Amino acid sequence: MSVKKQYCYTDSSGQEIYLFTLTNLSGTEVLITNYGATITSFCIKNKEGVVNDIVLGFDKVEDYTNESYLAHYPWFGCAVGRNANRIKNAKFLIDKKEYLLSKNNGNDQLHGGVNGFDKKVWQLIKIEESPVNALELKYISPDNEEGYPGKLDVVIRFELNNENELSYEYSASCDRPTVVNLTHHSYFNLNNGIGDIKDHEVRIYGSWTLDQDDNLVVNGDLSSVADTEFDFHEFTALRERLSKIPEYDKSFVADKDAVSLSLMAEARSVSSGVLLQVYSTEPIVHFYSGKWIPVIAGKNGIKYGPFSGLCLETHKHPNAINISHFPDTVLRPGEIYSSKTVYKVFS
Repeated sequence: MSVKKQYCYTDSSGQEIYLFTLTNLSGTEVLITNYGATITSFCIKNKEGVVNDIVLGFDKVEDYTNESYLAHYPWFGCAVGRNANRIKNAKFLIDKKEYLLSKNNGNDQLHGGVNGFDKKVWQLIKIEESPVNALELKYISPDNEEGYPGKLDVVIRFELNNENELSYEYSASCDRPTVVNLTHHSYFNLNNGIGDIKDHEVRIYGSWTLDQDDNLVVNGDLSSVADTEFDFHEFTALRERLSKIPEYDKSFVADKDAVSLSLMAEARSVSSGVLLQVYSTEPIVHFYSGKWIPVIAGKNGIKYGPFSGLCLETHKHPNAINISHFPDTVLRPGEIYSSKTVYKVFS
């Protein structure tokens, strides 16, 4: 087991960008950069020793700041904050005071705004190699960043163990009441990033979805998945479902205890034989089938495009700050925000 640190470049503000490689005893390698706390690669080996990189991304860290990528930005593999998903009309009230956020999705805010946590340089806290490979990064979000009140200190801890479990765990504290709802945004393609994910099968342990308006903002209502195209209680081939509806970009309420680390969703590829399981302490798993991935050159010369990868994002209820009967996403001074998600892979 090992963790390696590689210098990549110094950005225009003088901050150093690094790439960290976590390797376990079975040869699984996970590459993470402190730019956006981004997972750039998740390489596993099958029984014949063939390497399969199961997340979308780029060969070079510099490519994550490329103008053509940012112009049609899909959030490849990055940290998302202060708020995952969408906030209606990019505003909210805390203690009867209104806060206006930056708008980057029509009249709404998506994934923390124009320059969210995904575009920040995170600082290295520590590296560990025993008993598991671990990497801790920190970002301090200043008061009024993207319109959010208060200073927020955020730490993300990545761990890779010898059971091929990659986990990320967030903790955060603030000096004023603010909204916090964090996630991570890897796109999975279990066929080494080649082709689309329509041959993948998905299983989601959720009996209810959150209804959305025309701009995919959660409106507070719930719908049962029973007898609908959103029922994934059994492994279901995506090609068949996507022939009936144009895409999936939907939040599922997990059938689980509120804070227990539980199995939320699974994806598998018949052709590669890879099974991915997603566990989380969070109540929501958002399934996105990748319809709007831009046509762009990815790793190893592979061309990405619509449906090249799928996301299974774990977080709290989107737009909860504007929906009184949803779980509270306000963090107050003296409280600690925490969440954990685990990706377990079988090959």
